[in-house]
Amino acid sequence: MSLPSTINGAPPVRVLVADRQPLFREAAARAVRQCAQFRLVGEAGDGRSALRLLRVEHPDVAIVDVRLPGIDGRRVLNAAVRDGLASRILLISAADDAASSYAAIEAGAGGWLSRTVDAGELCTAIAAAARGEVALGRDAHTLIAGEIRRRAASERDAILTERERQVLIFVADGLGAREIGERLHLSTGTVKSCLLQIYRRFEVSERAAAVAVALRRGLIE
Repeated sequence: MSLPSTINGAPPVRVLVADRQPLFREAAARAVRQCAQFRLVGEAGDGRSALRLLRVEHPDVAIVDVRLPGIDGRRVLNAAVRDGLASRILLISAADDAASSYAAIEAGAGGWLSRTVDAGELCTAIAAAARGEVALGRDAHTLIAGEIRRRAASERDAILTERERQVLIFVADGLGAREIGERLHLSTGTVKSCLLQIYRRFEVSERAAAVAVALRRGLIE
């Protein structure tokens, strides 16, 4: 794949490379140097150094290893977002992890790439991120699409029956299982079974968390 060409008149895209493996870091840095439209502004081998360079150099795009030592790539991303840094963070991972790639994009990452990315793909992703687009590797599209479908199915499964909704409303009001049973003319055991079913559906383990999920999803008021 050919490398992106220089954009006439545009300032170079400032790029930071942060990766725990010297060979990968050097390969990524070399790819950046070979693209006339980019300028390498720094390299880092750990999370603390990456954060320091982000704050000092203000790169347009930072290529960040998810498994950086000290402060990992996800925490670097979170810190950059929290501090309002303008740099777009391209996370690099060796794992095909649907939940992680989805969560990274949701958290504000400028992209998610595999460590098998070649020089052309990397430069194309940097250019896309610099334009404000979300750059995804070949496998990441499928991973994230699958995660979206999984979460949508989970949301559908989380719809409450009318009895479950009533039980949760009383739980939110601070009533115990016996009191709820008296209000709804149910046995205490039935109320507890109903709560356990809600816990399984919401993937939580206690009442407060179940109420929080139901409120967040608008299932109770």
